[in-house]
Amino acid sequence: MKWKGRRESDNVDDRRSMSGGKIAAGGGVIAIVIILINLFMGGDNSAVLNEINNQLQQQTTTEETVPLSPQDEEMGRMVRVILADTEDVWHKIFEENGLVYEEPKLVLFRNSVQTACGGASSASGPFYCPLDKKVYMDLSFFDELQSRFGAQGGDFAIAYVIAHEVGHHVQTLMGTSAKVRQMQQQLNQADANKLSVALELQADFYAGLWAHYNEEMNQMLEEGDIEEALSAAHAVGDDAIQKRAQGHVVPDSFTHGTSAQRVYWFKKGLNTGQFNAGTTFNDLEI
Repeated sequence: MKWKGRRESDNVDDRRSMSGGKIAAGGGVIAIVIILINLFMGGDNSAVLNEINNQLQQQTTTEETVPLSPQDEEMGRMVRVILADTEDVWHKIFEENGLVYEEPKLVLFRNSVQTACGGASSASGPFYCPLDKKVYMDLSFFDELQSRFGAQGGDFAIAYVIAHEVGHHVQTLMGTSAKVRQMQQQLNQADANKLSVALELQADFYAGLWAHYNEEMNQMLEEGDIEEALSAAHAVGDDAIQKRAQGHVVPDSFTHGTSAQRVYWFKKGLNTGQFNAGTTFNDLEI
């Protein structure tokens, strides 16, 4: 993928160099013991309470800065270019449909992160939080995508995943996600899962749509890029994941779609270039 030397988004919050410090609790424990002794002996605790307050203020969690490696820095630049491309494409698509696009933020983190949707770890994989309209990613996921899920890897696999998560942001702006959550509350688990699958497949379609527009606007594709995206989409299909984990599949438990479905909808977005062609909800049997 041709990304170097192009515009980088200002909407990336790179927290990979930050690591939380620990609160030293020893002094506070000693102070509590002193308070208990004073209570039994009828003493005045005001001085001790003031000391505890001073300790807590001094012992708040700190952030240590860990320098990023040159490879990490380059990955960050690539992510900022990809996000900038999604901004340009979705501004164009929304404008063509008489809408105004609101850009999401993208947070890069390591190990764990706090979001408006709650705490999450790297094990969650990349995700979008509709409450703060941010995409969260630990880039170590892409190593796992190759080693654990058997994907081909490559820079366009990363672009596909970012475009997919931004697709969920588009669904939030369009009101699709809220409608799905409302409908799911009235359904049994199997039917609610079908709606989740349709939502995920539409995000795959939007990722393909982004690739279609971005190629027209920037001519950024290189040989093998589409295969990288298709390999990533195939690797994270529910059936592929379940076969690896348990040797068989349980279709009613699918929440993201099969490998074939995910590839199909990405390719449909890529090939049609039509915003209204992402009709993943039309064929649901609920």
